[in-house]
Amino acid sequence: MIIDWHNHYYPPAYIAALRQNSSVRVTTDDAGNPLLHYPGDYNIAVPGHRDLNVRRQVMQDNGVDVQVLTLTSPGTHVETPARAAELASLVNDALAEAVRTQDGHFSALAALPLNDPAAALREFERATGELGLPGATLFSNINGVALADPRFWPLYEAAADRNSVFFIHPIHPVGVEAMTEYWLMPLVGFPTDTTLAAAHLVFAGVIERFPAIRWVLGHLGGTIPYLAERLDRGFHAFEENRRNIGRLPSEYLRQHFWYDTVNFDPAALQLAIDFAGASHLVAGSDYPHQIGSVPSMLSSLRSLDIAETERSAILGGNARSLLGL
Repeated sequence: MIIDWHNHYYPPAYIAALRQNSSVRVTTDDAGNPLLHYPGDYNIAVPGHRDLNVRRQVMQDNGVDVQVLTLTSPGTHVETPARAAELASLVNDALAEAVRTQDGHFSALAALPLNDPAAALREFERATGELGLPGATLFSNINGVALADPRFWPLYEAAADRNSVFFIHPIHPVGVEAMTEYWLMPLVGFPTDTTLAAAHLVFAGVIERFPAIRWVLGHLGGTIPYLAERLDRGFHAFEENRRNIGRLPSEYLRQHFWYDTVNFDPAALQLAIDFAGASHLVAGSDYPHQIGSVPSMLSSLRSLDIAETERSAILGGNARSLLGL
């Protein structure tokens, strides 16, 4: 089974709701695709973003069995708290319907109104309870607030009780004004903010406090596999970095985090395997974004000089276990 962990879906009802009442500016390109604008970037909602039939054909053409649907940037947390809760509920109902009606070809992770932690907790409990979703997407910062902030700990406690999975996807970082040219925000800012979020969660003791949560990092963890040794040196060098944790940061990053393969460089993928092990990678395409590619996801993983059991685990087995399929 091939499972594409990292890809994105904009339910048509969500796009319609943005056009009606949202802080997100929505325009339309010459091909009729909605454009969703946010600082430093915009997403072109091509048919694959919003039409499950188009998506199913791409999956069939490439031999992908399951995709894990997630809402991508700008997320709901850029709205007022009340509107964020409304949109998250609308999105999760649509995600659950896709899972229920598409013959087992989709799983999904809930969207949460993270600018209101109490509402996010309520929606998480509804989505993982009533709707049966296995976890949720978290953005790498919430309007500048770190995921390690204690205001989110009740959500983490609930997730730990359910052995849930969280997918950390980047969003525009603090300092985005320095990244508005040359698409530097998604190219550099995204992996940087993912790295920052993961390191902060570790040093703040969130991972140690809630060990039952499984965390998946987008885009091969940003630069975590490359910088983990530096984080370990920080643990030894600075008392503050030992205050909340009893082990090396790299131990938490290997044991409690998984890394999706939205980095199609085989050398980078091998570095992540050497760091975390093949059992902690999940295949990802970033479909249907402009720099995403299902064929590149598959070809890069098939080019690796690893055991076929390891390749099979990355292509689907690890995700299957995380999702409880």
